[in-house]
Amino acid sequence: MKAVLMYTTAACPFCQRAERLLLARGVFQIEKIRVDLAPHERDAMVTKTGRRTVPQIFIGETHVGGFDDLAALDRAGELMRLLASSNESAHD
Repeated sequence: MKAVLMYTTAACPFCQRAERLLLARGVFQIEKIRVDLAPHERDAMVTKTGRRTVPQIFIGETHVGGFDDLAALDRAGELMRLLASSNESAHD
């Protein structure tokens, strides 16, 4: 299982910012689901998250939210902890 899943579109600047932040924190495998190419995936995203905007980011089973949520988690010092616990779960 990949530790990070991101619902995204091709032209989303917040998706690109989220990816850059994750890369800066050592995440090199991001499973991207392009909701602009597969409308049924947008429906699945809305069902899972209750949100219609992208990005919608999951770390392991935890729904982080969008870029602003991800950045706030990083500023609070919690992003690395969440990534580390997700990686430990993926290796169990």
